[in-house]
Amino acid sequence: MDVGRLVARAAQRYAGRIAVEGPDGTRTFAELGDRVSRLARGLRALGLQPGDRVLDLQTNQVSYLETDLAISTAGLCRVALNYRLHPNDWQLITQDCGARALIYDARFTEPTDALRSGIGDATVVIGDGPGIPYEHLIAGQPGGPLLIDAEPDSLVSLNYSSGTTGRPKGAMRTHRNRFASLGHMVTDVLAARPDERDCWVHAGPITHTSGLFVLTYLAFGARQLILPHFDAAAVVDAIEHRGGTATALVPTMVARLLALPEVSADRLTGLRFLGYAGAPMPPDQIRAAYTRLTPALVQYYGLVEAIPPVTVLDPDDHARGIGADGMPAQPELLGSAGRPCLGVELRIVDESGAPVPAGEIGEVVTRGDHVMPGYWGLTDDPAAGKTVRDGWLHTGDLGRLEPDGHLYLVDRKGDMIISGGYNVYPREVEDVIAEIPGVHEVAVVGLSDPEWGQRVAAAYSVHAGAVVSPDQVIAHCRARLASYKKPKLVREVTSFPVNSTGKIAKRELQRMLAEAVLPR
Repeated sequence: MDVGRLVARAAQRYAGRIAVEGPDGTRTFAELGDRVSRLARGLRALGLQPGDRVLDLQTNQVSYLETDLAISTAGLCRVALNYRLHPNDWQLITQDCGARALIYDARFTEPTDALRSGIGDATVVIGDGPGIPYEHLIAGQPGGPLLIDAEPDSLVSLNYSSGTTGRPKGAMRTHRNRFASLGHMVTDVLAARPDERDCWVHAGPITHTSGLFVLTYLAFGARQLILPHFDAAAVVDAIEHRGGTATALVPTMVARLLALPEVSADRLTGLRFLGYAGAPMPPDQIRAAYTRLTPALVQYYGLVEAIPPVTVLDPDDHARGIGADGMPAQPELLGSAGRPCLGVELRIVDESGAPVPAGEIGEVVTRGDHVMPGYWGLTDDPAAGKTVRDGWLHTGDLGRLEPDGHLYLVDRKGDMIISGGYNVYPREVEDVIAEIPGVHEVAVVGLSDPEWGQRVAAAYSVHAGAVVSPDQVIAHCRARLASYKKPKLVREVTSFPVNSTGKIAKRELQRMLAEAVLPR
């Protein structure tokens, strides 16, 4: 099975049902299948060959699902550009992957000037802007299913995440990876196949966690409702009045739902599933969500390099953690990332790669059909070998595995910050701040934040006689980085805490920033 055949199967089986509705229209399964096939043929008519990379830049809308499915149906490789990234990031990704085509929403006409000039004629615009009109490309092709002989390990996408060096690295995803995720969603996350009564609410960016559910709901004839952007009141309305039965959010979004004074489980009786992922959620917030939103809570863990879900903390785990229905509470469960999905191998290993005993801390490694084959262009690079070895993905996460199979994530081997569900790599922010004339040293860490999970904090020192204000640092970061990456707290210091080797002691710096006891 490949994505194109799944689309054709769904169009045939559920032809008259509503497949998706959003700010740009509604499609039945038959209409969606027809448009996907026509778009796939249109892309091939541009001269694109199997495996060619296609940039896709959109916000949440129905066309996002069409392009996602059509690019795979055509045997091409999709590179979704996060609209929140800085255009400089888009350029780095484009250069790294050697993109041959671009599909973009006309609202991004100005910031995509450089991308379009590099891509040339194979530019497709959704709306009124430079390029081949999206609707004309679809209308100009014959209908009928387009079925190619895609191998299970053929690429469907490159999913970019900035590395610790600040350079983008594209995790390769295949048809095998996407179908592994679909299977895990049914067996472990949803614990049941959706049907015509179900409606998935895309409340957050489809480029992130919500997009993982596209194939699952398509495969079983269930509806998908796309909200243009996250809005807590709109999510409640989608569940209460528009038939929404399931959604997935990052903890920051859950907090915003809970901040609505009028929200209650009585208004959300149709909600059969609420997933959360992307960052740890405080136990008190989990308890509040269980009581005020729904007891059907599911947490899942995964990575760009290992398509989620890898582990799942299911509703029974949440009930036992909270102590529902008179059960003795097991609050430690609320700090777990859950247990491995069916078909997922997971181990905790030491520095040599040897498994450690249950309950001991080590690096989390995983193997299975969910693991990427490697990074684009780095397959034979020694750096890539440090990530995937003998089929095992070394995640860089530190954790422990208890005898009952529950995984507890303890820390990260790197210093990655997760803010609002987005990954921020300190080195990338540090490199940008270091560009400012007069800056001598800089270090970036994450501080605990009740709304965002973590917030980005930066400390810097200046050369003798130089004057650099925190406002200058923030303004420079705003011009060079995506908004969620720029520091929310900036402090100038006269010296940094260091360890025995003279390196900045980031844990101590983190503590000092949190307690405001930095040397000035």
